Amino acid sequence: MHDTTHSPRLRVGSLFSGYGGLDLAVEHAFNAQTIWSSEINQPVAELFAHHWPDAPNLGDITAIDWNQVEPVDILIGGFPCQDVSTAGKKAGLKPGTRSGLWSHMAEAIDALQPEWVVIENVRGLLSATAIRLPTQGDNNEQCNPDLATPADATLRDLGPDPWHLADGAARPLRAMGAGMSPSWLC
Repeated sequence: MHDTTHSPRLRVGSLFSGYGGLDLAVEHAFNAQTIWSSEINQPVAELFAHHWPDAPNLGDITAIDWNQVEPVDILIGGFPCQDVSTAGKKAGLKPGTRSGLWSHMAEAIDALQPEWVVIENVRGLLSATAIRLPTQGDNNEQCNPDLATPADATLRDLGPDPWHLADGAARPLRAMGAGMSPSWLC
């Protein structure tokens, strides 16, 4: 928990906002305030607006110009999980999939450079395949070697594992690096 006695409230930007469950948790944990959202499901967006009337809905994440959006300290989002869920089609993170909307969240992170990013998704994200379309200035070969992280890479190979997810059988970590800009991972 952050010290709230001497600092202003942190500002939260909410993507794939839904009814605001993740917003409530982050606001409580960080003593933060949601200042804008992005949600296209109209009935759900109306419910969100009822609880956060001062937070404008930026609408469709695929149409937002992030250079025109008020910066935030914390960017949160739970992008669609259907294509990375172990119960789903396992199509992965790639253009044309619902879970491929992650790339738009990655663009927001690149542009806004928040201090914190909170992502909510299913465990299958850890082993889903991923493809990131290169953007101008990207080194696609470096960011997408063979269009995904090699299958023989384990969590231990890629860094610390505070949740001990790699204690059992080796699991590939593909989707975790997809969509990251050169300044993040590459």
